[in-house]
Amino acid sequence: MANHEAAICKGILLAGGSGSRMFPLTHAVSKQLLPVYDKPLVYYPLSVLMLAGIRQVLIICAPEYQQAFRRLLGSGEHLGMQFHYAVQPRPEGIAQALLIAREKFLGPGEGVGLMLGDNLLYGHGLQRLLAQAVRRKQGATIFCYPVKDPERYGVVYFDSSGRPVQIVEKPSRPRSRYAVAGLYFYDEQAVRVAAQLSPSARGELEITDVNRWYLERGQLHVEMLGRGYAWMDTGTHEAMLQAANFVAAIEQRQGLKIGCVEEVAFRKGFISAQQLLSLARQIPNPYGRYLEQVVEEETGLRGQAA
Repeated sequence: MANHEAAICKGILLAGGSGSRMFPLTHAVSKQLLPVYDKPLVYYPLSVLMLAGIRQVLIICAPEYQQAFRRLLGSGEHLGMQFHYAVQPRPEGIAQALLIAREKFLGPGEGVGLMLGDNLLYGHGLQRLLAQAVRRKQGATIFCYPVKDPERYGVVYFDSSGRPVQIVEKPSRPRSRYAVAGLYFYDEQAVRVAAQLSPSARGELEITDVNRWYLERGQLHVEMLGRGYAWMDTGTHEAMLQAANFVAAIEQRQGLKIGCVEEVAFRKGFISAQQLLSLARQIPNPYGRYLEQVVEEETGLRGQAA
């Protein structure tokens, strides 16, 4: 593989779980299908994988919601993507996604990008960090973000030189404010590591244990997301509302959309201007008109036949 090519070409979007913290909203619908302002929650993490240049994505969800995800996202062909689907029968940890992907999605020697389906990540310069992560042929890359309540997350501790030295899951007395965001890039070793894990005290295969394995071997790259970035874990009603308000404020002020998978597909060269215009015309509302505007601004093709 040439140096300029991506080492990681496949992605996993983990959209499983029962969403019990958001009952009764999630009694009848997957949390990742709930709206965050003007689009489904799942669009936001999916757009991040697309920004990384990943065009084959395995979408893992609870069995009862697979058809709903298929109706929303289809085969991915309309976005120049390939979507595959698998079920997570029971929520038994993030690392379980690697074992599910091993069955029918990941081939020998393939690395993977894994993102949680309820996470939103946004910021100038994000594409550059994503590009660095997918180009790495060895090791793992995780992303850290300063939070005021690190005891809720996996937390990275650093030495005086800024090198990561420890990852602690939900520490009662955290010595760092840097939480691990729900986005991970792994080389081919990760599947084997996940297969060797034992369930934690809460009965889950912990992704923190996978990250620790890489850290102990000096193969963990940690990207710091400081000022200028937004990371939101939308696991509660309050967090969903905050995410919706954030997206609304940015979009209404700048006139640019966050997590718009159709626009990302176009700007990454996965689909043509004509294909984007065709998609826009199937959405007879301001969202569709925004896609038409993207085409007009970039190519001047608005109004021409698709």
